[in-house]
Amino acid sequence: MSSLELTLLYLLAAVLGVVACRSLKLPPMLGYLSAGVLIGPHALALAQNSEGVKHLGEFGVVFLMFVIGLEFNLPKLRAMRAHVFGLGLFQVVLTILVATFASLFLAALAPTLWHMNWQTSLALSGALTMSSTAIVVKLMSERLELESEHGKRVMGVLLFQDLAVVPLLVLIPALGSSPEQLLKELALAGLKAAVLIAVLLAGGQRVMRWWLTIVARRKSEELFVLNLLLITLGLAWLTEMAGLSLALGAFIAGMLVSETEYKHQVETDIRPFHDVLLGLFFITIGMMLDWHIVLERWGLVLVLLTLPVLFKLALVTALARGLGATTGVSLRTGLYLAQAGEFGFVLLTLAQEHALVPPALLNPILASMVLSMLATPVIIMYSNRIVMKLVASEWLQQSLQMTTIARKSINTSKHVIICGYGRCGQNLARMLEREGIPYMALDLDPDRVRQAAAAGDSVVFGDAARLQALIAAGMGRASAVVVTYLDVAGALKVLANTRAHAPQVPVIVRTQDDHDLEKLQAAGATEVVPEAIEGSLMLASHALALVGVPMRRVIRIVQDQRDARYNLLRGYFHGADDDTVNERDHERLGTFTLPPSARSLGHPLERLALHALGARVMSLRRQDGKAAAVDDATLLQEGDTLVLSGKPEALAVAEQKLLKG
Repeated sequence: MSSLELTLLYLLAAVLGVVACRSLKLPPMLGYLSAGVLIGPHALALAQNSEGVKHLGEFGVVFLMFVIGLEFNLPKLRAMRAHVFGLGLFQVVLTILVATFASLFLAALAPTLWHMNWQTSLALSGALTMSSTAIVVKLMSERLELESEHGKRVMGVLLFQDLAVVPLLVLIPALGSSPEQLLKELALAGLKAAVLIAVLLAGGQRVMRWWLTIVARRKSEELFVLNLLLITLGLAWLTEMAGLSLALGAFIAGMLVSETEYKHQVETDIRPFHDVLLGLFFITIGMMLDWHIVLERWGLVLVLLTLPVLFKLALVTALARGLGATTGVSLRTGLYLAQAGEFGFVLLTLAQEHALVPPALLNPILASMVLSMLATPVIIMYSNRIVMKLVASEWLQQSLQMTTIARKSINTSKHVIICGYGRCGQNLARMLEREGIPYMALDLDPDRVRQAAAAGDSVVFGDAARLQALIAAGMGRASAVVVTYLDVAGALKVLANTRAHAPQVPVIVRTQDDHDLEKLQAAGATEVVPEAIEGSLMLASHALALVGVPMRRVIRIVQDQRDARYNLLRGYFHGADDDTVNERDHERLGTFTLPPSARSLGHPLERLALHALGARVMSLRRQDGKAAAVDDATLLQEGDTLVLSGKPEALAVAEQKLLKG
């Protein structure tokens, strides 16, 4: 198979795998793994795990570590230090220690069944300790749990696991040395890593900021992206030349860039390379899996799947409980972190390259890791039911939470329920207070709730997306419900619950832009307020006032736009950079100039009935540049320029009707 054919096959497999996972609402990573299994040498045998593809996969790991380095910053660590260096540190250290000693004990007890030295046990326990950041964070974000009690603990553990990868990347290659050279290699690797990191971090941040400033001043996007690739791969090469791993250099590069003002631009520019190449890495992992061996040794796969998952579940739950969390929060934290992770694959591949993994065990271990990740969405989906069944006090605690909400709202009626008490929610609450209108706010950040409640604000801890919380907040007696957080999935849950149980209560929803306006209105939103449009209205009002338009007229213009339901501003002229998959189905503005051959010349707009095609005439300019009134009786003339608003298909049909009749 030629290089082009192999590339096309990988791209096709990746696309189909991701589409399938998106349809099932599963993380794309599982699609890549499944695609790799399917096209690999042990299934359809459409592709071999060639060296070229392995190198592409390595680049994926490099960019993954670069992004992890970008996200690493001291303020974030300080803010989460109790969970990162408490629960996270204990989880990683104890998992490695317990798993290593358990493996050695089993090897001593049954050497024929489990023959393994301490180096292999240590390398595999390092892979075992990792959980899937990509899957868990995505699912928690969708479920609005990032700021919950268990969400903060999960994020703290995941952050420490990401940091723990760095020493493990140094340790595992050294473990592959011969026994007589092992101590020397470990000491040498540690010395190299310490010297390299000290040199890079001592003056590296100043050099990085100076260099990125020089590049940014050239105002060339291509040059900036090329420079990022050079820095990332250059530092990765430097650490490899020093006898360390490529991933360590990429992590250091990310750390250096994270301390500059270009961090967010870099994240945006590097994301496409990171996602695509990481996808290829997971395809290569899937290709390594021999399902024949998995079927032959299904008993071992089942043991390797259940024991690590149950062990991590029990350990994390016990640690979280010991560090002060409630039983329900502890069990939820354990359920969310019990699976294998993407860094586990990275460490397992590294261990295999250094002959630390017995060939007979590689496929069963790989299969168990993939299966545990496949099971994660199901476990998280049913986590609340599991906790409610296993923890008797959880039901009581949730009942107490609902009682607390109900007690605060019991004597309140005609109030406004504020879903989310961030800046937007707090500003709304202050305005309502000023007007003497009662309100009840629900928020999932316990620190924010505690501080705001202590200050006298009417706010309680509760998930606004849950029906019980809305009912306890007096949804049936409320005068309005306002969703202030920028999460369409959460807003849709609030709308569904409100429409089903209090259809008379109006719901106002805040969104970032107008992409989901129709979806939210169809779900029952009384009003949708897109931030981008309100921002553009304010920008326009200030600009008009500054160029001399009377303030009364400015206010009337802005109000007219609001009254028109943002129709003019929802359409906009598209360029090449707007033509993305997400943009193609949204309204846009199109400009059409009528040539002498146009069949519509001399006809009134009413006769054309463009609105029936889904297109609206927003403005009309004559050939001499003067604006003309837009009404049904307006006659079209040669050289007229019309601005139409509608979806791309409607604009295309309208253009044909204008030109050919």
